[in-house]
Amino acid sequence: METVDEAAVDPSGPAAATGAGQGTDVPAAPAPRRRTRARATASMADVARLAGVSAQTVSRVSNGYPGVTEGTRRQVLAAMKELGYRPNSAARALKRGEFRTIGVITFTLSTTGNVRTLEAIATSAAREGYAVTLLPVAVPTQDEVRGAFSRLEELAVDAVIVIMEVHLLDAATVQLPPHVQVVVVDSDAGDRYTVVDTDQHGGTRAAVRHLLGLGHRTVWHLAGPEDSFAAQRRTDAWRAALTEAGREPPPLVRGDWSAESGYRAGLGLAAREDCTAVFAANDQMALGLLRALHEHGRRVPDDVSVVGFDDIPEASSFLPPLTTLHQDFAEVGRLCVQAVLRKMRQEGPERGTTLVPARLVLRESTAPPPEGR
Repeated sequence: METVDEAAVDPSGPAAATGAGQGTDVPAAPAPRRRTRARATASMADVARLAGVSAQTVSRVSNGYPGVTEGTRRQVLAAMKELGYRPNSAARALKRGEFRTIGVITFTLSTTGNVRTLEAIATSAAREGYAVTLLPVAVPTQDEVRGAFSRLEELAVDAVIVIMEVHLLDAATVQLPPHVQVVVVDSDAGDRYTVVDTDQHGGTRAAVRHLLGLGHRTVWHLAGPEDSFAAQRRTDAWRAALTEAGREPPPLVRGDWSAESGYRAGLGLAAREDCTAVFAANDQMALGLLRALHEHGRRVPDDVSVVGFDDIPEASSFLPPLTTLHQDFAEVGRLCVQAVLRKMRQEGPERGTTLVPARLVLRESTAPPPEGR
């Protein structure tokens, strides 16, 4: 596209002239118009000409399709860089019907599990060439869920992963939109959705059996909040493991996932001489429990053994280093992304639950009870 710059003419300047042999002044001729060429946005055809390939080859390279040799691909990319060419991602998405973006709905970012799961999902999605759009929801109600899905659809996402740590999907009032490809993490959704979760039951049983195997008569449990699916699964598994071993489950002690709540609950446990082993539902509450035991002069693990859940990076730096269940958040995130991609491509089952094993990591916070040494 050409533009024209109009040059102003100053009659008193060099552009003014006098007509020869005419006794009157003749108006100066207008200055020649300077023509400049504005730099136009490079097109796919421009890239094709510079690279010496067809426009179809440029399209295949920009869209990441196979069937292009490495040498040709580099040649096309070099031409794109030289011309400053950028594919129109919006138009490409409309043409292909794919935005290469996964939406993530979560109801809290205050827990270790949710944050690390979200991080793993983002990392796995990036490896597959997808971006992640996060939409936190403050109140887990039907209206909020419906509104979250509406907002994600406006943001042009291909599918949705829901990190739903609270009891919600078992409620008749809450349903996920049927037309959206959805994978749910850490939920009690059962067989109505595609679910990926840590094996809460298996990990808890391993912790309880470890403590009983050391010779403890029973195992106390510092549980998570009542509205938490994960906390309920761990509590149920703790009771089942003790019952199977012929032990009477002691009274349940509850916290809210925080170290402070673990400390408050731990003050009561520390005062009980019959408490020699505690399974805490997460590592933060175990940390608060360790403080309460220390303040009451109860040594860990000489007097009381403690097992946590999560294996947060700081667990090995607790005093003493914490025996805990390792959750493979990276694998959970990878499986979530793989599951949602299969659903988008209609390659996988519509429903079902995939469990990722939890591994018991033995450190210095567990030992036989005093009477057993």
